[in-house]
Amino acid sequence: MKEPVRGNNSFWSALRSGGMSSAIASMRGTPTAQQIAFMRSLSKEQRKPETLHIPLTELEIIVFDLETTGFLYQHGDEILSFGAVKVIGDTIIEEDSFYSLVNVSGTISPAITELTGITADMAAEAPPLMDVLHQFMSFVGSRVMLAHASSHDKAFLNTALWKTSKLHFSHRVIDTVMIARWLEPARSSYGLDELLVDRGIPITIRHHALEDAKMTAQLWISYLSQIRQRQVVTLGDLYAYLSRS
Repeated sequence: MKEPVRGNNSFWSALRSGGMSSAIASMRGTPTAQQIAFMRSLSKEQRKPETLHIPLTELEIIVFDLETTGFLYQHGDEILSFGAVKVIGDTIIEEDSFYSLVNVSGTISPAITELTGITADMAAEAPPLMDVLHQFMSFVGSRVMLAHASSHDKAFLNTALWKTSKLHFSHRVIDTVMIARWLEPARSSYGLDELLVDRGIPITIRHHALEDAKMTAQLWISYLSQIRQRQVVTLGDLYAYLSRS
């Protein structure tokens, strides 16, 4: 597992690679031209049509999760932490993972601290959103992304991208809730905890972005054999079936 991004590491990296002005801009959370240009290049690259023809057994996926200060991005709630791990086919590449807290501008309520374990002091020592978002999107690259109940995460990512770079989130995303509904339509609940228990996947630390991402990755892999039994071979096949479910 990669070391978490902490403190002002991004400042020193920028200082070494981009000079004092870029480092100061990074420290203040001001997006640099290089950061914005990189984000825009990713936005153009990641929706290549040939990705739809890649077999699921070979597909590289970034399974991710976000913790946030609340559920209302429209009213100023922010991303509090990013967690992600790479999956190739049915193998989790645990050493290829990403985790970072974010220095949020708003307050962190006691309820969120109790849920996530993240305190205001911990967030105060973290890098600003632009730096973490840039590092996270660098980790994702042009790969397909996967999340559980992804609408929440996509909405917050879209808000963060627009706020920092005037970009819309446009990566392809697989949602394990949609897969569970397709494979098990009679279920009464599609919560992550219930699905993990039913699949015999150990629950480690809930509401920790990286741990949730790793558990969601195991859930995805547990579904792959069932998906293949239904003659779903490629990402395009999967999207076609999910759109009809």
